[in-house]
Amino acid sequence: MTPQKQRNDHLAQTIIKNLKLRHIEGFYCATAEEAVKQVSDLIADGSSVTWGGTMTVRDMGIPQYLRDRGTLEVLDRDLAETPEEKQAVYLKAFAADVYLASANAISEDGVIVNIDGNGNRVAAITWGPKKVIFVIGLNKVAQTVEAALARARSTASPINAARFDIKTPCKTDGVCHNCNSPECICNYVHFLRNSPQGRHVVVLVGENFGY
Repeated sequence: MTPQKQRNDHLAQTIIKNLKLRHIEGFYCATAEEAVKQVSDLIADGSSVTWGGTMTVRDMGIPQYLRDRGTLEVLDRDLAETPEEKQAVYLKAFAADVYLASANAISEDGVIVNIDGNGNRVAAITWGPKKVIFVIGLNKVAQTVEAALARARSTASPINAARFDIKTPCKTDGVCHNCNSPECICNYVHFLRNSPQGRHVVVLVGENFGY
């Protein structure tokens, strides 16, 4: 085992232990291939499943893998042909059996941090779907909750602003300005500290995915 893999394994096990204290089940997969299978194994046949704007889930190929199973009702907003169809998928997400998400950051002690522009993702994480599965690359781990929030605002948000090609100060210079821009994507800040109903599961991945 390389020093990098050894560190990743130790870090992941520390986070999983801390997640358990927060009533959140955690898994660690060293590779994306292992993680895709782990996510699929957590979803029962016949389930309805959807996801938010996560690039991690898309880049890992999870949507296609789940479609290829042929035993799931896959609600994919990316296949919507009109704004009305996309909105319908947004609303159906709240009644889905499984909602897939990633995170802008996760602290070493297991607090999951997300920032949203529209709020649909953090709303579904908070309430609605029977199960929420987070898929989080270890590149998103921060030492503290404060550092996790800083990562979300100063790393993830400027990159996402560029991805959406919106007019925010951070898109211009890559720096968070704590702005009130009309197109701001930092409107809703969400901290998941505990999951007393056991709705949330975290799959950590020992590779870099997402922003």
